[in-house]
Amino acid sequence: MSFAVGAMFALASLPLHAQRLVGGDMSMLPKYEDAHVGYFDTDGSRIDNVLSYVADKAGFNVVRVRLFVNPPKTENGVVQDLDYVKTLGKRIKDGGMKFLLDFHYSDTWADPANQWTPDAWKSLSDTQLADKVYDYTKDCLQQLVNIGATPDYIQTGNEISYGMLWGPKGTGSPKKCTTGSDANWQRFRTLLTRAGQACREICPQAKIIIHTERTGNWSTTRGIYERLSSIDYDIIGLSYYPEWHNNLATLGNTLNNLHAQFAQKDVMIVETGYYNNWYPSNATYNFTSTWPASAAGQLKYLNELVSAVREKEWVKAIIYWFPEENPHNNRVYEPWYNHGLFDPNTGKAVEALFAMKNFVSTGIKGIADEKRVAGQHIYTLDGRRVNGDAALRKGIYVKDGRKVVVK
Repeated sequence: MSFAVGAMFALASLPLHAQRLVGGDMSMLPKYEDAHVGYFDTDGSRIDNVLSYVADKAGFNVVRVRLFVNPPKTENGVVQDLDYVKTLGKRIKDGGMKFLLDFHYSDTWADPANQWTPDAWKSLSDTQLADKVYDYTKDCLQQLVNIGATPDYIQTGNEISYGMLWGPKGTGSPKKCTTGSDANWQRFRTLLTRAGQACREICPQAKIIIHTERTGNWSTTRGIYERLSSIDYDIIGLSYYPEWHNNLATLGNTLNNLHAQFAQKDVMIVETGYYNNWYPSNATYNFTSTWPASAAGQLKYLNELVSAVREKEWVKAIIYWFPEENPHNNRVYEPWYNHGLFDPNTGKAVEALFAMKNFVSTGIKGIADEKRVAGQHIYTLDGRRVNGDAALRKGIYVKDGRKVVVK
């Protein structure tokens, strides 16, 4: 077999950016299915299996699912207990997609403004609480492994920009962490360490993500990850919503700075989204002149997001929050959040659903033989960017979407 022919076989089995991920946090999908909500493709034909549809047609290769400790199930969207997650996680893995498990370590929403300790853990001392985090994480993961739903990625906390497990809700002095104070950071590091130990023991192949959401503020983001430098984890996870975190240039600045300062860590955008109808009146930034609050605006936003991050090889994922939202003739999720990628008036998939797959597609056009490749955008077949101005080893590279064989 000639080198050129062999190269073609290698390219077929090793697509550029093979390790990149696109998908969604689809934690509410079973509730929509239980309510027999109608999902339809762009032509109006009913979708029988939404997970299969987003994998086959939208290129989703990862699904994220949140997990609460003892959710009351009376609060909107807070229904994901361990049994719920086991069932959905098994479906994700059986469907051939990666499974990202999002531990909230709370009975309800955990975010920068809410990191409340579960009621069943509220009487524990800090030492006991760290042990509980370890035991709980280990038990949940073992149960998932036992049924064939092993997570591929694990978030040990959700949007933990200011720490987690602050204390019972309503406590007078919550144990928050800020980059301007040393208070509570050692406690926070201990909690993350114990969570990570459980992950490494039960799911040694899984990648651990530390997820924050100060994406619009580089100084704060840097301070958080500097203070967590002793923690064993693999990936920096970010939330990026333009209404809270500013424009794509701001996102790009944060991503570039993360790579410069924490080059050993990959980065994932584990939450993003945009509006298909009204825009929130309390938003910090109004981008409706750039991206209208409409299906067309969603599509434009996602196309421009993909374009903005695609050349940043250290960014490994774009995960859309709540793409399955579908308020057409149902009351599954109230009030309507209007981030979904299904038309709220018809239940049809909108074009934005298919935009993210361009983040992982190669765009390879042809093949050429060269003795040397020069340029700024040169990649190996596994998606690593290389310096094209230096002498390259013999092999196959991709330059500007074109396969090049260096002899």
